[in-house]
Amino acid sequence: MTDHYAVIGNPVAHSKSPAIHAAFAHQTGQHLEYGRILGSLDDFAGDVRRFVAEGGRGLNVTVPFKQQAWDLLADRSARAEAAGAVNTIIVLDGGRLRGDNTDGVGLVRDLAANQGFGFDDKRVLLLGAGGAARGVLGPLLEAGPAALIVANRTAAKAIELAATALDDRVNGCALDALLGQRFDLIINATSIGLAGSTPAIPEDCLANGGWTYDMLYGDQPTPFCRWGAEHGAARALDGLGMLVEQAAESFALWRGVRPRTPPVIDLLRGRAR
Repeated sequence: MTDHYAVIGNPVAHSKSPAIHAAFAHQTGQHLEYGRILGSLDDFAGDVRRFVAEGGRGLNVTVPFKQQAWDLLADRSARAEAAGAVNTIIVLDGGRLRGDNTDGVGLVRDLAANQGFGFDDKRVLLLGAGGAARGVLGPLLEAGPAALIVANRTAAKAIELAATALDDRVNGCALDALLGQRFDLIINATSIGLAGSTPAIPEDCLANGGWTYDMLYGDQPTPFCRWGAEHGAARALDGLGMLVEQAAESFALWRGVRPRTPPVIDLLRGRAR
């Protein structure tokens, strides 16, 4: 019997998740089917219940349903609790549902394991204070940076998010408060790139040898990737590796086996090995 999984979102037709999980299944010898569900904006809970009633074993949750998934599930992992969002639903025995969040670990694994970024003693700037930023804050701190600044157009939101960390290394501020500061890694967790723009940060806030990372990705360099390249970034990375790494974490939660991610990242970038 083949187990069924899917990604649920709205829109969802563009999702690379089916290709990613098909590659994972082939690599690990797992027998499963993975599809897309165009979620109803008015009945997300009903969509989940129907999927489980039809025998579904797990879901990835994407925009705009991560908060609704968190609200729906009483059984949540510690990292889902901290993130305030669920991007992975695991169907347990008896149809019970458990929520997890793999976004943050996906980001850190891409940076540290795939790209070789060392967090020790580094100053990290996290741009944005919405759900994407909240989802990665905890794992970024666990990676061990010397300082992590959350900066947002609205200072109050950045300060509020920073306070949830209960960690002296974290502070929040407005974008214009970054003047005179330098960072070894700047992570864009805003969606402003979808409109072709970049956050209004100082031109000289990237330290010599610093990296930039955009959680967005595309077939062409994102606006923030271009900003990084134009401002001397040693590496200007997009979020495709994060996408694959968070998917691998979901796959491991569902199947109990962790796939190798570099071949799948290469496959998606057209560099199949």
